[in-house]
Amino acid sequence: MGLLRRRRRVPPGEGAAVGAPDVPELTPEEAAEELASLSREMEEGSQAGRRRAVGRAGALVGSTVRLLLRGGAATARVTWVGGRALTERLLQTAPRIPVRDLATLRAQHPGVGDPDALADLLVAGALRASASVGAGVGAAAMLPVPAAMAAEVAAETLVVAALEIKLIAELHQVYGVPAGGTPAQRTAAYVNAWADRRGLRAMAPEHPVGVAAVTGLAVGSEVRRKVRKRLTRSTLRKLPSLFPLLVGAGLGAVVNRRDTRRLAVRVRADLKRRTDAVPGYWAAAAPP
Repeated sequence: MGLLRRRRRVPPGEGAAVGAPDVPELTPEEAAEELASLSREMEEGSQAGRRRAVGRAGALVGSTVRLLLRGGAATARVTWVGGRALTERLLQTAPRIPVRDLATLRAQHPGVGDPDALADLLVAGALRASASVGAGVGAAAMLPVPAAMAAEVAAETLVVAALEIKLIAELHQVYGVPAGGTPAQRTAAYVNAWADRRGLRAMAPEHPVGVAAVTGLAVGSEVRRKVRKRLTRSTLRKLPSLFPLLVGAGLGAVVNRRDTRRLAVRVRADLKRRTDAVPGYWAAAAPP
């Protein structure tokens, strides 16, 4: 995806004073593109792709570190302690997360014959990508500056959260129960599902699925509080990834894979219990 070619010149003193990694800073659109590419490569599961994944994931997190450290160590401390900056960053990023519809997913995986088999592929890819993020960050977590280390863990949390939101949205596509409403409402619905670690519940027929529960997201509602709480918990669980070298890499990968697997199991169980999928939706999305 040309990640290493898109370097933006960082003005003197921006980020470097607090130990930001020497990696390119991506725009939100470029970061979303790289996230999608990483997820897709992990679904294929090739050995070469897995070897490249750790480096690509580490570079993606490193770019996010630059964003979090912009403005100096004070910004990183606020991000670490309060979680509000992380919440705002995730809510700004979520609408840019590329979500494939069922027709696209089936075209990319033409040999898959049923929803469960396709969901298995998506979950396996998300687990590999999540573990790669933990391994890439854990192996490089040697920066001696506390602000940089805090931002490193925070950035990992954000990247994994984006991967999981993408997984949730695409699992809803696979099982024929995507969120309704405007793009902003659909994004809010999936962010809400991520914070709850559950699939969207079926709602009254007169309301698009998932919209009524999340209408307050844009005005700092209960959903915003839940997202902040979830990000804080996730960040605290990733503290062991600051251990040096391979210990940190191994722990970071295990923690991320375990948490993403638990999320996937709960979401799939919720979606399988829903009965409001449109009949024939799977066949209608078959590749030509």
